[in-house]
Amino acid sequence: MAGDKKFLRVVGASLIGTTIEWYDFFLYTSAAALVFNKLFFPTADPLTGTLLAFLTYAIGFLARPLGGVLFGHFGDKIGRKQLLVLSLLLMGGATFAMGLLPTYATIGVAAPILLTLLRLVQGFALGGEWGGAVLIVSEHGDDKRRGFWASWPQCGAPGGNLLATGVLAILAAVQTDADFLAYGWRIPFLISGVLVIIGLWIRLTVAESPVFLAAQAKAETRAHAPVVEVFRDSWRRVLITIGARMAENVSYYVITAFILVYVTTGLGLTKGVGLNAVLIGSAVHFISIPLWGALSDRIGRRPVYLFGAISMAVWAFVFFLMLDTKSPGVIILAATIGLVLHGAMYGPQAAFFSEQFPTRVRYTGLSIGSQLSSIAAGAVAPLIAVALFKSFGSTVPVSLYLVGMCLITVVAVLAARESKGMSLGDRAVDIPPARTPVETTAAESAH
Repeated sequence: MAGDKKFLRVVGASLIGTTIEWYDFFLYTSAAALVFNKLFFPTADPLTGTLLAFLTYAIGFLARPLGGVLFGHFGDKIGRKQLLVLSLLLMGGATFAMGLLPTYATIGVAAPILLTLLRLVQGFALGGEWGGAVLIVSEHGDDKRRGFWASWPQCGAPGGNLLATGVLAILAAVQTDADFLAYGWRIPFLISGVLVIIGLWIRLTVAESPVFLAAQAKAETRAHAPVVEVFRDSWRRVLITIGARMAENVSYYVITAFILVYVTTGLGLTKGVGLNAVLIGSAVHFISIPLWGALSDRIGRRPVYLFGAISMAVWAFVFFLMLDTKSPGVIILAATIGLVLHGAMYGPQAAFFSEQFPTRVRYTGLSIGSQLSSIAAGAVAPLIAVALFKSFGSTVPVSLYLVGMCLITVVAVLAARESKGMSLGDRAVDIPPARTPVETTAAESAH
């Protein structure tokens, strides 16, 4: 039963693990907007330094599909649990090392190079984390409430962002700008070491997915690697996954990352205004995600997802109008409403995507689709937003960019089939092992 203590332990372990991983990943995002542009990419033009910092931020996304393929491959062959432990170790180790890095002033160009390498490790780890985390909950839970339960690992994103932004906001409040740049920014990165130990202890107590174990027991010898099977038999599902994530990914990074640049550089406000907006918005976002997931169990994944994408297209313009008031309260409200609308896409996403792929290639298919979209969407979103704002001196092109991504998502979701309430176990064997040419000819002759 989904409500027993064992299942709740699985949900809790997945949520805590993803929160720690997203804390590490988002910490870099915030630092790129506030610190790294000055310490690792010092230039005369603040926006140019920010663009360079966001470029290394984007590079981390390039490693995510590779992480998705490798973690997915072994996750579909040996199980979800072991790969989740490995991803947490890699992410935490890279983040902790960032806190020890010397800056450009100390070692010159080697500093941004080392920072970029560690960012690649972060991206590789996160590429394998997300698919495994949502699957271990989806495959443990019941069919009728999968949208609700699978949405809890999704809460790790706002949870991690809340934690990262909260730590940075506290440091910004108690330290001078000089102290924050001198050493304060390192503290959140070093905290990651403690969080990883806690996360590992919790994750090691989780049982392997019963759906995976059942499929593994029935599985025939594979003719091809999971990634080959995915692109041969499930390429349409991969494309749907990529398209469905475009609006969700871009809108999230515009609301949580670009806002820090626009509020400080564009509006001339303190960084605390942007940090507080993201902080409060993330808290509400955390609460809203399971509610959207539960709603998808009642009315379907597609209607909820489509509402989020269409609403975000409208909010793309309202968001910046509210920011331009320069009122801290209005800016907080703008970020909060934007993140609640984002939750309409993010809440049902884990169940929706999990239900698109069969068990034997689910980890691989889910990871490839979601992480390829992260390059086309999340990786470049802050970079494109900053470049558009710098080139046109207006946020209208940024809003139009977001609207374009929303249109792609609407088309992708309309192309997907509704999957509410389906059994994941029934899909464990719906992709048969590859047949030889002789077997294929014989089968066709029989018909």
